[in-house]
Amino acid sequence: MENAIHNPLFANEKLSFDKFREEVLNDYRMACESREASLLGRKEVLTGKAKFGIFGDGKEVAQIAAAKFFRRGDWLSGYYRDQTFAFASKQATVEEFFAQLYADPDTANDPHSGGRQMNSHFATQTIDEDGEFLDLVNRRNIAAGLAPTAGQMPRALGMAFASKLFRNSGVLQDLHHLSNEGNEVCFATIGDASTSEGHFWETINAAGVLQVPLAVLVYDDGFGISVPKEFQTTKGSISEALKGFQKKDGTNGFDIYKVRAWDYAGMCEVFETAIRKIRDTHIPALFHVEEVTQPQGHSTSGSHERYKSPEQLEWEREWDGNKKFREWILENELCSEEELHNVEIKAKEHVRDSKNRAWEKYITPVKEQVTEALGMIDELINAGLDAHGDLAKDRQQLASNREPVRRDILQVMHNALLHAGNASAADRLRSYYKEMKAEGYAMYASKLYDESPKSVLNIQTSELTYAYDAPMVNGYEILNRYFDALLSNNPKVVAFGEDVGKIGDVNQGFAGLQAKHGIERVFDTGIRELTIMGQGIGLAMRGLRPIAEIQYLDYLLYGLQPLSDDAATLHWRTKGRQSCPVIVRTRGHRLEGIWHSGSPLGMMINSLRGMHICVPRNMVQAAGMYNTLLQGNDPGIVVECLNGYRLKEKLPNDLLNYTVALGVPEVIREGSDITIVSYGSMLRVIQEAADIMAKHGISCEIVDVQTLLPFDTHQVILQSLKKTNRIVFVDEDVPGGACGYMFNEVMEKQGGYRWLDVAPRTITGKAHRPSYGSDGDYFSKPNTEEIVDVVTEMVNE
Repeated sequence: MENAIHNPLFANEKLSFDKFREEVLNDYRMACESREASLLGRKEVLTGKAKFGIFGDGKEVAQIAAAKFFRRGDWLSGYYRDQTFAFASKQATVEEFFAQLYADPDTANDPHSGGRQMNSHFATQTIDEDGEFLDLVNRRNIAAGLAPTAGQMPRALGMAFASKLFRNSGVLQDLHHLSNEGNEVCFATIGDASTSEGHFWETINAAGVLQVPLAVLVYDDGFGISVPKEFQTTKGSISEALKGFQKKDGTNGFDIYKVRAWDYAGMCEVFETAIRKIRDTHIPALFHVEEVTQPQGHSTSGSHERYKSPEQLEWEREWDGNKKFREWILENELCSEEELHNVEIKAKEHVRDSKNRAWEKYITPVKEQVTEALGMIDELINAGLDAHGDLAKDRQQLASNREPVRRDILQVMHNALLHAGNASAADRLRSYYKEMKAEGYAMYASKLYDESPKSVLNIQTSELTYAYDAPMVNGYEILNRYFDALLSNNPKVVAFGEDVGKIGDVNQGFAGLQAKHGIERVFDTGIRELTIMGQGIGLAMRGLRPIAEIQYLDYLLYGLQPLSDDAATLHWRTKGRQSCPVIVRTRGHRLEGIWHSGSPLGMMINSLRGMHICVPRNMVQAAGMYNTLLQGNDPGIVVECLNGYRLKEKLPNDLLNYTVALGVPEVIREGSDITIVSYGSMLRVIQEAADIMAKHGISCEIVDVQTLLPFDTHQVILQSLKKTNRIVFVDEDVPGGACGYMFNEVMEKQGGYRWLDVAPRTITGKAHRPSYGSDGDYFSKPNTEEIVDVVTEMVNE
């Protein structure tokens, strides 16, 4: 390691000895600050000021070495151990670290999540208040941290793949605020045990196939919480297990490097050369960072002394990265023992002062609210409303609470208001309680969806126009013409998935479009739904407009986790700092058999809050929904009807400018006796049933909800119910699925029960999966005769 002082640590700068020395001491200071932040962070949890803590101690030196080569325009897709990387790259401060540990909801104090994520989940800003993407090239970018193990890997593929598109796609060359000729590297960090997850393996395989600039750093401390790596990984080593992925001449794959977490000079040397190669060649690389220590164990939930032997603990103390870094500095005579001691003292002072400032900024407004509430409770006591002393007792408990939270204040005020009843003396307290409660929900519940001027909820349905001789064409031809026009007019749009490229998808929506628009715009993927979704998420976070296809709705289960935990929550968990406008294109309902005819909309509704779920009944409507989603920053899913691709539709004049308002149902058949609510393919079955019932004097009003998220924001269904006084919800999902959701929205939230003459009904699919064949479909999902019978019974009640 002594030779390291004679070599530059950076590719582009010949460092003088003094400059080199200064750089090393700054790095050591950073390592000390991050370690002290971990130590004090744990104490704050154990003393009760914070709820939970998970820290990056032991990884300081490795992250400092890697962060040296994290350039402007690059991305970090990491998890909850990246505090030193964030500090070293100057994308987070120690004070912000503690503000997040305290769950400070003020974004001036915790800009990364506004108190919504636990500590060390960093996020740099990528969109402005108007919903426009910032200049991502001239800033270092950190995608909002993820806690689900290996959940950060699928999107990392997309972020790296974006660089490949920016470098190779001619239509993207002018987007200089999003990429510098594709020179950006995505750094993905992961703990060794999490490499056992399928997310990791699917991402590694896809990145090796695609050849994208992805730098994967695997921190290997020998354990997955308490389980040794021998039980986690084949051969007990991820780099050994991945040898078949090693790139050789004439093959694709990964470059694989081994480094030691305590070897500062050695890591700098490897990272400098390897990351430059990734940047230049787009060949991905995996860095197996071995001999990582974990001085405080996994988290504040327990002690590592329970599962580590005395010998292991002693080895970790001896080979701690900060300790070895210190020894190396002294061995190479870069400074004196006294100088290092001063660096360590100043680092501790800086962290202590940062912690104290963060706590004061967090607790001061809460204590001000306590003071306000106590004064109002005193007014009630003085007004004689505390006959039994209960208010005084609650008051004393709140006044003596040294570390109150807003919940404590609201609970005491609530109890006080119960005691006060309708007394006018409580008016001021009542008003303050409502104000504080509303403020709290705004702190924690806002920005699930984009609230900027680009919100798709601002978009209205536009008028369709047709030529006098407009042809009737197949549904798939409508989509094909639409996607052709879209690709021609919006260079940010790319479409991909299984069979999407060469053959133009299994239903021909993209037929011929790869040949016309190029392999960088319309392309195939492997059979890997998880990372197709990750690819879409990463591309969208980098400012592109991906349409990522899940071939059949049944297969969404494979890709659900990154959509649920990442895409759907991103805007909310960054309090509007980041957006992910990915569009998932899929198709569902009524085909054949268990795996190609599913309608798991209830699952989607409940797991994808934060996304828009569009359920068009035909392909013109689908095109309008794509246009609406493309104008905003929210992620969305469009579920096309499988049995609609070969149904004839009239071709509109201008598909590209047609928009459909999300959350606004459409009455597609007016009637007076009963309201039937549904969507998608079911509407054709309902229409058939309505035609039969019309012959028997029953007038059905049919409402197409159009979108399940958002749902009927204009209460169109309620207005229909007021007219008919009867309602039935029809759905292909299982009992209690999307039907139960629609029932709840109309009957409970909209107060529809007040307008009923008879009990409302639901008609759903059966609890089992759809059986194969025509009879299997008939007996598994709602059919015409069943709808006729239920509606007739309701009308005759």
